[in-house]
Amino acid sequence: MTLSHSSSQQDQSPGSPSGEPEFLAVGLLRKPHGLHGEMVMSVWTDFPERLQPGMKVFVGEEHQNLNIHSVRWHRQDLLISFQDYSNPEEIGVLRNQVLFVHRDAIPPLDEDEYYFHELIGLQVVQHESGESIGIITDILETGANDVFVVRGKNGQEILIPDIDEVILEINIENQEIRIQSLPGLFTEED
Repeated sequence: MTLSHSSSQQDQSPGSPSGEPEFLAVGLLRKPHGLHGEMVMSVWTDFPERLQPGMKVFVGEEHQNLNIHSVRWHRQDLLISFQDYSNPEEIGVLRNQVLFVHRDAIPPLDEDEYYFHELIGLQVVQHESGESIGIITDILETGANDVFVVRGKNGQEILIPDIDEVILEINIENQEIRIQSLPGLFTEED
C-alpha cells in the first residue's frame, strides 16, 4: 500500500458531498523572490508537476482564486508566480499563506494507493475480534514507514505502523481499516 499526500492540511469546507475536503493544501507561499513577482513555495504535494501555468489555485483561508502564471524549481522549493502579480510588493501580500487546489484537480491513484485525507476519520478495527480500536486522526511520516495516529475509545492515542504485517485491509467505502494485532502494539503485556 502506498500513501500519497496532497497536503498535510486539508480544508473541510461545506459543500463536499462525500465528506472529503473540498480544497487540498499543496504548499506554503513563504516569501517574495526576485523582482518579477515570484514567490518561494514549500512543496507539500507528491504531484508538484501538476502545478502548471494557467491552472486555477486558491490561496489562504478565504480561498482567493488565482491563476498560476509560472512555476520553476529553486533548490527543493518552487518559485511560483500568479497572473496580476508582477513585483515583490504585490506578491508579498500572499506571504505565509497556504496554497490549495480543488479536490477535482488531484490525480487519481493506482489501486492500493491512498491520499492521507482519505484515511483520516476511518475506523480502525481489530481483524481477529472485530473490535473497534478507534479513529485515525493523523498520519506521521517517518523514515521507515508511515504511522497512523488513532484516537482510542478512551481518548488515548495509539500509534499503528503502516506495515503489511499490521494493516490487512483498507476499505474506503466502508470507512474502515482492518488490522492484525502484533505483540506490544496496544499494551506492553500483549
